[in-house]
Amino acid sequence: MIEKILVVGAGISGAALARKTSDGGKRVVDLIDSRPHVAGNAYDRRTPDGIMEHVYGSHIFHTSNEEVWHFLNQFTEFNGYRHRVLGMVEGKEIPIPFSFESIRACFPEEDTRKIISKLLDRYEEGTKVPIMDLLKEDDPDLRALSDYVYKHVFLHYTEKQWGKSPDEIDGAVTARVPVYVGESWGYFRDTYQGIPVDGYTAMVGKMLDSPKIHLSLNTTFESVKNPEEYDRIFYTGPVDELLGYRFGPLPYRSERFEVETLDREHYQDNAVVNYPDAEHAFTRIHEYKYYLGDKSDRTVIAREYPEPFEVGKNERYYPVPSPENEALHARYVEEAKREYPNIRFLGRLGDYRYYDMDKAVARVMDVYREEFER
Repeated sequence: MIEKILVVGAGISGAALARKTSDGGKRVVDLIDSRPHVAGNAYDRRTPDGIMEHVYGSHIFHTSNEEVWHFLNQFTEFNGYRHRVLGMVEGKEIPIPFSFESIRACFPEEDTRKIISKLLDRYEEGTKVPIMDLLKEDDPDLRALSDYVYKHVFLHYTEKQWGKSPDEIDGAVTARVPVYVGESWGYFRDTYQGIPVDGYTAMVGKMLDSPKIHLSLNTTFESVKNPEEYDRIFYTGPVDELLGYRFGPLPYRSERFEVETLDREHYQDNAVVNYPDAEHAFTRIHEYKYYLGDKSDRTVIAREYPEPFEVGKNERYYPVPSPENEALHARYVEEAKREYPNIRFLGRLGDYRYYDMDKAVARVMDVYREEFER
């Protein structure tokens, strides 16, 4: 007997699950997505100048998960790109996260020696110290460092990104802005890093290249006439939308990108430059040609403006973590399972979790084992 599976959402999570499921037995998979393209927010495309544009903002793959890495390498080759972020701080481009190199760029030489020495006495080299923890230090030199980073790197960037003051934000978010005790090493420390050489859209396209996967774009879950006919439903979309927002909408942050094509080879010295000040409304500028080393006399940049998510106006990017929001999500999941007993949720929207791409795929592996290998 052939099992019928419905997967809602053709982003990284939905596509990976569709492939795992279709490869794993006598099953056929209907994969639907309301958008006109696959790959979700990782969707990319070539501009007329041959530059691979990340339409929904920069996506850099990184992982130390061997299973995830080997799974994705079936469908693409990664170019080994290792991400580095610069921040425009008091007119200088400095490495982000704040590191010894950043300290040297921002403090006098004598102060730099004292700060680095005390950091090494207090913390193990190679560790990342959340800025909110560093602010609790009593030592005057470490407090001078923490106050500087808080004011010039953390405070206004966080206010712009989340639309809240730092004391209103969940600790899981603030922990993502650390001071690195060591020399600059790049933004991620994972074993495997890179960008798919033909782009994320092509990678997902190969993932879905199976006679057992039937893809339908521009197709909503509401248009599925008889969902009860499926043996299992895997839903990677927003749970509140599924139930018509009956308990109120789940909060998200969104992004608006102001894209510009320039008649010059490069606009900035790096793929991403952050603007953590109060003067600029945008948080960062992306220059996409750095990711694949695209050659062109022109370049494409995108200024990123955070904004609240509004239904029908923009896209969901980041769940807003809080106990209240997590409780609301749990209520939606419980209600949805009453209406659709064969449904399972996953992905950034389905789980209401901020997953990096590798964590989203790892979650797929776990769900597959729970559902099909028990």
